[in-house]
Amino acid sequence: MSESTNKTAATEAPISLAQKLVWGLEAVGFDLLSALLRLFPLETTSNFGGWLLRTLGPLTRQQRIVQTNLRIAFPYQDQAWIDAKTRGVWDNVGRSFIELPFVHQIMADADRVEVVGQDALRAIAATGPPTVFVSGHMGNWEIMPATLLKSGIDTMIGYRAANNPYVEERIRRARARYGVTRFAQKGGQNMRRLFKALNDGVSVALLTDQRTEEGVASPFFGRPAMTTPGAVQLALRKAAPVRAMSVQRLPGVRFRVQLHDIIPPPQTGDRDRDVIEMVASVNAAIEAAVRENPEQYFWVHRRWPKATYTESSA
Repeated sequence: MSESTNKTAATEAPISLAQKLVWGLEAVGFDLLSALLRLFPLETTSNFGGWLLRTLGPLTRQQRIVQTNLRIAFPYQDQAWIDAKTRGVWDNVGRSFIELPFVHQIMADADRVEVVGQDALRAIAATGPPTVFVSGHMGNWEIMPATLLKSGIDTMIGYRAANNPYVEERIRRARARYGVTRFAQKGGQNMRRLFKALNDGVSVALLTDQRTEEGVASPFFGRPAMTTPGAVQLALRKAAPVRAMSVQRLPGVRFRVQLHDIIPPPQTGDRDRDVIEMVASVNAAIEAAVRENPEQYFWVHRRWPKATYTESSA
């Protein structure tokens, strides 16, 4: 049996009853927690999420990953700074996850989201052109597509689905409450759907800072990080503008969303070289935003290749 046949067979293998039971219990837990949190003010809910991860995060193996990432990105900082930013990372991650079922409430309150570049967003909504919006996992990253939709921009979001399909269904329902109806789930059809969206006049929003084993080795805090080139390839193929966005968490479950200038497309005459240079520009835009609030970035995963971490621990 060939490797491809093995993969197909594995993909089509039936899901065990035990796995379905675990997924079901996780989904029930998700529902119960969401229902309980709706009894409290949004600030109380967000504070609870921050406290929970500040308490539990340091007990996990991800604690070491967070601190190592911060040391790689900010090698000139001392341990006290690393420790303080690590606590901030856990606080922001906890708040962001627990706020997910309530993003529609956040967006419904004009005082909670300040948009820098709102006029430009309204102009895109009114006259186009369809745009490739890129960002990273900073602040509460759900606020980025929510802001585009509230500004009237028809947007398809690319994302990685939750491992639990029952929880994934609930996440989709939560996103639908603030207007997300167009999804391009990570996978074989992802790029095709995103390209069709641009052809149809629909903008796309992508978080481009997730770790990948393939892609372009592009600088991120001075170290090469494998970066998916999909957003850039889409934009260059369609001649669509690329604009970075950043989300900053403010006190009191408030956010500042900033639309940055168009990232100019390279004109090297070599499409592969254009992709490499533009991916570097996207990474530079994300890095600049992270430097402003390093504790608000999702440092919980290994962003760089294994060799970088081996070198860092030597």
